[in-house]
Amino acid sequence: MDLLKERVLMKTIDELMCLQNKKVIVIGGAGHIGASACDALAELGAKLAVLDRQKGRHANYICDLKSDLESRSVLQQAMQDLGGLDILIHCAAYVGAAPIPGWKDAFERQTVLAWEEAMRVNLTSIFSLIQESAPILQKSTAASVILFSSIYGMVGPDMRLYESTDMANPAAYNASKGAVLQMTRYLATLLAPKIRVNAISPGGVLRGQPDLFQERYCQRTPLQRMATEEDIKGAVIYLASDLSRYVTGHNLVVDGGYTIW
Repeated sequence: MDLLKERVLMKTIDELMCLQNKKVIVIGGAGHIGASACDALAELGAKLAVLDRQKGRHANYICDLKSDLESRSVLQQAMQDLGGLDILIHCAAYVGAAPIPGWKDAFERQTVLAWEEAMRVNLTSIFSLIQESAPILQKSTAASVILFSSIYGMVGPDMRLYESTDMANPAAYNASKGAVLQMTRYLATLLAPKIRVNAISPGGVLRGQPDLFQERYCQRTPLQRMATEEDIKGAVIYLASDLSRYVTGHNLVVDGGYTIW
């Protein structure tokens, strides 16, 4: 009888996945992955505030993550306007194609200035903004933080993929993304049990890369293709919603199998 009662009380998948009126802040929401995440969240009824350095389809709060004071101030304004916070997603980052002097260069020409700027955006802003938002997240009944790492936070880059192309894989990108995974573990233990903290590590996302790179990448990937932004949507919804209510400190790898060999 007790078992039957327990089954009756279990939520449906639709109920577990529901994000209706959940208060969500997406940091880096004007980018490709961020915008796709916003689309998915909005489709399920979430109330969005989107922070980015430039306006985009969803971005309605402009801030420079290199400025700690500005980032914290804008985040506080967004939380105030939302009337609280249930879900915080950080997907802002300097990636390999970022137009920074001393960044997209051979290792011996990569600069400390570019390294420090990338670390500030990719990693230090996570520390700042979660520190700022944690007291508000603590008040939620289902708080979730989602950080974005990368396969290059898990494995070293195969430089053969980049030969004879103008693409690059900067050292600071790899180092910062590896640190994001450790920050995920740290925060998951520190902020439990009120706040869950998880990471998503995407593989290479198709974005007009040279044909030679795409061919090499696909040959090296078990599913034989690069990712699309749509491939990330399910991971975001899973970690944002009650579908993952007993999951924290996890790195959800969305890479077509790239890192399994």
